[in-house]
Amino acid sequence: MIRFVDVHKSYRVAGRDIPALEPFNLEIADGEVFGIIGHSGAGKSTLIRLINLLERPSGGRILIEDTDITALPDPALRAARQRIGMIFQHFNLLSSQTVAENIAFPMRIAGGKDSTAIRQRVEELLQRVGLADHANKFPSQLSGGQKQRVGIARALANQPSILLCDEATSALDPQTTASVLELLAEINRELKLTIVLITHEMDVVRRVCDRVAVLDAGRIVEHGAVADVFLHPQHATTRRFVNEALPEEAAGEHVPYQHVPGRIMRLSFRGAATWSPTLGRVTRETGVDFNILAGRIDRIKDLPYGQLTLAMQGDNVDKALQALRDAGIEIEELAR
Repeated sequence: MIRFVDVHKSYRVAGRDIPALEPFNLEIADGEVFGIIGHSGAGKSTLIRLINLLERPSGGRILIEDTDITALPDPALRAARQRIGMIFQHFNLLSSQTVAENIAFPMRIAGGKDSTAIRQRVEELLQRVGLADHANKFPSQLSGGQKQRVGIARALANQPSILLCDEATSALDPQTTASVLELLAEINRELKLTIVLITHEMDVVRRVCDRVAVLDAGRIVEHGAVADVFLHPQHATTRRFVNEALPEEAAGEHVPYQHVPGRIMRLSFRGAATWSPTLGRVTRETGVDFNILAGRIDRIKDLPYGQLTLAMQGDNVDKALQALRDAGIEIEELAR
């Protein structure tokens, strides 16, 4: 759906070029929820604004459905932008217009003349985002979560194929964030939209994204399936994000395991293996003893997963580890 080819971006400041994004290549598949995570100043807002050319790249090409949008003349670019909806961190609603008028606005800007069709589309969108009774209210009468739902409805008004979310939940409390993320996941499932979501919270990525790219100082330092990146982070920046999402895991990294007898292993389970009694069966069969030092069971989007940190002792530890690997369990030996 979206392809970046040798794209980079710099800003001209005081007569010199300041790089915001180093050259990168990246592909975002049709119908997936793709997360872009990075700390403030990493370049994630610049990257997402390249997709609809609110920021133009300093070099390289950006292709959407095999069309190079960086080469489009202005009229064709304006038409292409109508297929790209955007949700903003601070809602960006028109305060002098009602909820219904805010949602209708992009349709009118796009040249919609049929008032009946526009009204029907607004009613449909209000129903989808759970605000059917709020059509005639003004933004000042809404909560933050309701405002963001209006922003989502507005972004969907022209039936886009791509939805861009610029820190769409960072201004919301945790409970409201969960409901907005659930709505975005529902939209992705039902409408098959490609969603690109930028955030500085790994927990947001874990809940709704299929794949993720990690940005650090304008460079993509790691990317891949969320389960792979979350369970086995390779870059120091990614590990920091995971530890922020799992503070108990970060605390566990500083436990003095050198005083714990046995070999220290981290086991990762995915899917059906999460609920299988494989560990108990293997340790019984091999006579290996184990002590659970840390653990959790949760979900990455729709995928159940679990991680256990164990101290394993006995003559057949290697045999037990091989049996666990044969059962599809990922194993990492931790340094003391």
